[in-house]
Amino acid sequence: MEIEKKILFIAEIGINHNGDMSIIKKLIDNSCEAKFHCVKFQKRDVNKVYSKEILDSPRESPWGKTTREQKIGLELTKEHYDEINDYCSNKKIDWFASAWDLNSLDFLDQYNLKYHKIASAMIVDQNFLKEVAKRKKHTFISTGMSTIENIDNAVNIFKDNNCSFELMHCVSTYPMNVEDANLRTIEDLKKRYKCKVGYSGHEAGLAVSYAAAMFGISSLERHITLDRSMYGSDQAASIELRGMRELTSVIDKMITAVGEVKTGNILEEEITIAKKLRAHINIK
Repeated sequence: MEIEKKILFIAEIGINHNGDMSIIKKLIDNSCEAKFHCVKFQKRDVNKVYSKEILDSPRESPWGKTTREQKIGLELTKEHYDEINDYCSNKKIDWFASAWDLNSLDFLDQYNLKYHKIASAMIVDQNFLKEVAKRKKHTFISTGMSTIENIDNAVNIFKDNNCSFELMHCVSTYPMNVEDANLRTIEDLKKRYKCKVGYSGHEAGLAVSYAAAMFGISSLERHITLDRSMYGSDQAASIELRGMRELTSVIDKMITAVGEVKTGNILEEEITIAKKLRAHINIK
């Protein structure tokens, strides 16, 4: 099994900011402190993504009593994104967002973003995939809720448009049960599509992410939060600052420990120790 020497760590802020710029900045600060390479958001045109029936349905939230009020409360404005863009630039950390509709994709075009992301929900929209692929930016494609045919179609679209991409093994449950991780899928995706494969995790804790790193993933995305008890559907599957620090630090050590094959190679430091521990043995 080939292990990547460096994994791109992506901090998925998503909608865990609850529309609060002070929370956003703190999450960006935490991502920098924990040595993540990027932060990611989600961008939606609420009226395009959700039907009027859903938006008008009752839903208690900090913003009101309808789903419309909740969704609008979680959606960031251009002013928010302008501030995010400046803040990340000053912090020297990349940011990008997963668009959930064409209007949102067009919106993101105004920023000089390095990456695009296809959320698992969007992998079945071939017209959307073609529009993303036309942008020619490296794209992460999550495979949650997807059939082989869905993944085949997405890969073919990006190859046809000569747009670099990598797949991300993903299970779209929140939080994901450990027994559903099936990390061997990472190897199968690599073999089938001859591309890099990352892991987008929705589990509680860090163990599955550690295991994923040993399957040679090229990128690792985890939802992050200030406090898992905060309001929001993604908070329970997220990690706090302590977990973020542990994740990057431990995986870096794991990759270092994998090292190279050196069967029969004796370290210089071992020679002196060997002389002491084998002094009683008559070696000819």
